[in-house]
Amino acid sequence: MRNKAMLIGAVRAGKSTLTNALLGRKVEAVKTQTLNYYDWIVDTPGEYSENPMFYKNIMATALEVSHVLYLQDATSEKLIFPPGFSMGIPKLPIGVVTKCDRSEADIDRALSMLKTVMNQGPVVITSSVTGVGIDHLKELTKMNDLVSMRQYVQEMADERLLFLG
Repeated sequence: MRNKAMLIGAVRAGKSTLTNALLGRKVEAVKTQTLNYYDWIVDTPGEYSENPMFYKNIMATALEVSHVLYLQDATSEKLIFPPGFSMGIPKLPIGVVTKCDRSEADIDRALSMLKTVMNQGPVVITSSVTGVGIDHLKELTKMNDLVSMRQYVQEMADERLLFLG
């Protein structure tokens, strides 16, 4: 099976913009209303993550993917995931801090938030506008275990790439 990644995060966290960047698409992102399948990516509506009534949709969709990307907007003070949320989804987790290029971005706050969601796994600090971190995400989603992901993070020695746990 070819690896597939599901992107989850709050409304306006940058899921669709990140999807377009990962796929090399030069189109304007629009509000996601339903699950959107693109090649190796599943883009989810922010409401799926923000409303616990929709968690069953996340769980069902997770059956179709190998990786789950947990997005945290660096410009937002709001964390929508409950503590340890990634531990309830038996897929390879990747934390993603979005919008790191914005002047109001607080990367340390976003990292702190993601650390409550994920107990282990890589975290990539990204900007879909400038392309920062996009190649790292592409490489990490090709990997099939946390050991390989940890090794990749260590070998890259990039300050915008870290491993939790």
